[in-house]
Amino acid sequence: MIVARAADIGVKDRGRVRGTLCRRLPIELVVEDGLDRAVAAGADLKGAQAGGLDALAAEGSFTDHARTGVPSVSGPGWSSLLIGVWPDKHGVTDNEFTGKRYDRYRDFLTRVEEVRPELGTFAVADWTPLVRADDGVATISDRIDVKQVLDGYELGWAEADARSVDLAVEHLRTADPDALFVYLGNPDETSHEQGSIGPEYREAIVLADRHVGRLVTAVRARPSWEREDWLILVSTDHGRRADGGHGGDTPEERTIFYLASGSSAKVGTPPDTVHIVDVAATALVHLGIPLDPTWELDGKPVGLRR
Repeated sequence: MIVARAADIGVKDRGRVRGTLCRRLPIELVVEDGLDRAVAAGADLKGAQAGGLDALAAEGSFTDHARTGVPSVSGPGWSSLLIGVWPDKHGVTDNEFTGKRYDRYRDFLTRVEEVRPELGTFAVADWTPLVRADDGVATISDRIDVKQVLDGYELGWAEADARSVDLAVEHLRTADPDALFVYLGNPDETSHEQGSIGPEYREAIVLADRHVGRLVTAVRARPSWEREDWLILVSTDHGRRADGGHGGDTPEERTIFYLASGSSAKVGTPPDTVHIVDVAATALVHLGIPLDPTWELDGKPVGLRR
């Protein structure tokens, strides 16, 4: 999940405006690895958690017919979502991240730091390649302000996701972030472990929905909530087959969902096809950061009123 709030107008020190009080525009991005929205629609999400996916979709811009790229696996999927370009540019075509060109094509949080270093950035993930790499070049760079690294394989994915959300909630309570990225890996890993999209996978989806609700509650509990214009983005990297697998070019594997919710989001279904590369562009535009042509973004902002 990406959560962002629109940036303050005028001079500011890490969340403190000097002079005229302006409305902040933060963003929170929450991403759920391998969450099949068609399966989620059959899970018992209604009432599972206030502020969960159904509630956010009802008051925001939502489609369950967005498209990811090929191959439909996590390495290229998350690279495309976080950077806003397709694999032919960022170079990642598998989960080994060989060929990555993150020196030229950088994640949206790093772009925030390059353009508006006074804004607060935060990321937490329990699939380590997104936030830590042996060569020091992870998908999300070390230039962001706060980066929390957990390991779902060591902790267990349900526990790791819960701890990730705890860290994000605490950061929302004690700090003044402008852009947050929260990764939830349990749904995908559960489906792979079970080799299906059956009851265990549905239970993992319900648990992820509760996590989303906790994050939304934490945003709305901020004392400055009324002076902020938070945009909450939720999406995933790929769909999946009935046997839990993915990686190919079938509609089941390439169909994902896209959700943008908040007072700056349009309500309803986007009129045009939404792609995974649109997430980063939407986050940057909401934060008031112009899309530099030299970044060669393939994505466009989707679901915003402005």
